[in-house]
Amino acid sequence: MPAALTLDQARRAVLCAQQFAKARPASPTPGQVGRVFDSLALLQIDSVNVLARSHYLPHFSRLGAYDRTVLDGMSSRHPRRMMEYWAHEASYIHPDLFADLRLWKKRSWAGSVEPEELRRSVSDALLALLEDKHPLTARQAEMLLGHAADREKTHWGWNWSVVKRVLEDLFEQGIVTSAGRTAQFERLYAPTAAVHPQGPASLEDGVDRGEALLRLTERAARSLGVGTANALADYFRLPVQDTLGAARTLSARGTLEETSVAGWKAPVFLHAAARIPRRCHGRGLLSPFDSLVFDRRRLRDLFGIDYRIEIYTPVAKRRFGYYVLPFLLRERIAARVDLKADRARGVLLVQSAHLEADAPDDTAVELAAELVLMARWLDLGEVMVRPVGNLAPALKLAVSRE
Repeated sequence: MPAALTLDQARRAVLCAQQFAKARPASPTPGQVGRVFDSLALLQIDSVNVLARSHYLPHFSRLGAYDRTVLDGMSSRHPRRMMEYWAHEASYIHPDLFADLRLWKKRSWAGSVEPEELRRSVSDALLALLEDKHPLTARQAEMLLGHAADREKTHWGWNWSVVKRVLEDLFEQGIVTSAGRTAQFERLYAPTAAVHPQGPASLEDGVDRGEALLRLTERAARSLGVGTANALADYFRLPVQDTLGAARTLSARGTLEETSVAGWKAPVFLHAAARIPRRCHGRGLLSPFDSLVFDRRRLRDLFGIDYRIEIYTPVAKRRFGYYVLPFLLRERIAARVDLKADRARGVLLVQSAHLEADAPDDTAVELAAELVLMARWLDLGEVMVRPVGNLAPALKLAVSRE
């Protein structure tokens, strides 16, 4: 077993694996966009659009003002470099992960309450329709089947809710997937065989469950650099005990090294290819669904902050705001800001700004630069800071000087 890592070393290993070790490129290239995705292995999807769609933000955090159409093309053009499936949550994943995740994530859609005979007939009709006319939204499929939505119906029948639930069931099973998204962020459903680069072979049986778990565990470890079994399991939402067993098998093979981190009780697994730089130079506003922060326990262990998304918290009980992004500055979470893109006025609105206890002295200046860069990337002409939070006065002044 290698010597125990210090907390600083563990943090730098994770930041490096998550592509926050180096300063950003001046002009991000399509190749760099692809390499960031390959390193992260997934981009979590969420429908909240108060700032920007969440899957766009991780690349901005790591690369700066990149071209979003490059990312769009990776999920919509053949051969696709990413596709939708369940991972941490609904995510864009690399197609190579699909078969393994399908084996471990496939389940019966919890919302399917229709009688089995009805579900089967709807499923057969949908698969035939998608085979002939993909890609389609749920509403388009409903209309083409000749059964317009009737929200007043209370009896079983062909209505939008049934079609949508069955489509989601087929998506869960991996039989259909998304060929893209509409401007309203609706899935465009298509047979998986028509989307996956491997075609019909992507749905063939024969994947070994144990080997699939080993591959997913190794992929999580490579994307994190170092982590506990809980952290490795959470990356793709796998069972913890199974993941622990897989990590120990990988350690025996030399792919991972079992070690420890000072102050952590659980065993820790370091990927053999992980690098621990002497310093990390990243800077980024982190989406609540960014792979660096979506495991809140790991975030607390690494950075010493308690963070939660307060979208569903009543306004009066919110501590920091509605859509709060932690601000990473080099090797610390230095602040957190509640952001909103006011597209009608062309303003990036900072609704609150709070400084963390151990924030560097240049936090306000660096955060101001980041906000101005984000505003330009989102085609917003101004950054406006409201006087809420202990960082707001200094941040407003710094923004005025940008």
